[in-house]
Formats: sequence, C-alpha cells, structure tokens
Amino acid sequence: MSQPANAPTSDQLTELFRMQKALNARIGVDTDSMTEADKTRWVLNYCRAMSQEIAELTDSVPWKWWAKYQNFDEQNARVEVVDLFHFLISLAQVLGMGADDVFAAYVKKNEVNLRRQETGYSVKDESDSRHI
Repeated sequence: MSQPANAPTSDQLTELFRMQKALNARIGVDTDSMTEADKTRWVLNYCRAMSQEIAELTDSVPWKWWAKYQNFDEQNARVEVVDLFHFLISLAQVLGMGADDVFAAYVKKNEVNLRRQETGYSVKDESDSRHI
C-alpha cells in the first residue's frame, strides 16, 4: 500500500534531499557534476538567496521598534523558514553532502556546542570543530 503524498516517510531528511535534487534538476542545476568554478558560483548564489530569505523572515516580525503598524506574520515566517531549507539543502548538495552527511555533521557539531557550554566557552578554539 502506498503512502499519501503528504504522509511522513521513514527518513524525512533523505526525502527532502531527494525532492530538492529533483527540483534543482528541473531548473537545470546538477549539483553532482559541478566544476570547482560551478561550485563557487552556486555556493555564492545559495548564500545570497538565503540572505534574502533571512531578510524576508525578518520582515515577518515587527522588528521596527519605531513603527506601530507592524504585525507578526507567523504563517509567512514559516514559509520563509521552508524557503531557507530549499536553499540550505541545495547548498549542502553543491558541497557533496547528502542527508546522512548533514545528520552526522550535525550530531558532531551538537556535541561540540554542548561541550562548549559545559566548559563555559570562555576561549575560542577553532580547532574543536575541525573533525566534523
């Protein structure tokens, strides 16, 4: 029996990566066969796109302390978060990372962050994340 299109999959992150790869292919972006110059261009493209999405997310909340007309647009904020995921997944794919790679790196970085909090994070040690 097949699942409905909106049903959770057994590995949702892998499914997001699959869907993004298909979307990118549809618009002509093949992250599997990029040269170093292509990777450089697309890393910059995706960073710029994410910067714009962050700005749009920021505009979803009343950040202008001097303006009284603003309202918190939670629905739009959620859409902007999803837009960020589109570009972040694409960026990971440009860098040769799949869902498993991102998960493993996240787990390792989370351990580093927890260790930093446990030790007071009073000294910056850039080498503590090199193993990720």
